[in-house]
Amino acid sequence: MIELRNVTKGYWVHGEYRTVIDDLSIALPPGHSLGLLGRNGAGKSTLLQMIAGTMQPTSGHVIRRGDISWPIGAASSFHPDMTGMQNTRFLARIYGVDSDALSDFVEDFAEIGKHYHMPLRTYSSGMKSRLSFGVAMGIPFDTYLIDEVTGAGDKRFKEKSRAVFRARMAQAGAIMVSHSMRDMRNYCDSGLVLHEGQLEYYDDIEDAITRHEDLLS
Repeated sequence: MIELRNVTKGYWVHGEYRTVIDDLSIALPPGHSLGLLGRNGAGKSTLLQMIAGTMQPTSGHVIRRGDISWPIGAASSFHPDMTGMQNTRFLARIYGVDSDALSDFVEDFAEIGKHYHMPLRTYSSGMKSRLSFGVAMGIPFDTYLIDEVTGAGDKRFKEKSRAVFRARMAQAGAIMVSHSMRDMRNYCDSGLVLHEGQLEYYDDIEDAITRHEDLLS
């Protein structure tokens, strides 16, 4: 279960304070695959990071119950001077899973070859996404936070990623950010629309997509 209580987040941008999340209070339904929609700059990635605990709100509280992933698709949870394997084994110890088994899974899944044994700072953005996605899919979370990751790689790799993701979603929940309405329809049953610092919940993903598209028009 994830609950936000009076959460506010703002930034100073070019000498002007901008509120992105504005006194937001909402309890997100557990066990759902939620599509998070909103225009560019609405604060979707900021919200994911606060839910993950990798960013703190300016005020308010985020209540988390169960194991929640980092925002998959970003490599912010990885150390740039450590190799892919070292990062993987480090996260395995943090989340209490078998480091050998996770490392073997990620090396096979990510398909980055010799780069798996090279520092993360040498990776392309696509390699970082593959590594991040592979590590997350190898760890059993109650809620997965997804940030555009299903778009990484060629057609075959995308299909493999989607198959693994669907298998995880059969036993977990998710909050997904994607600009692809096709992905939203394929993976999400319910929706969230972030608009002017507030979240609107829709039990049907189609209703969320309609609301999102109306806001863009």
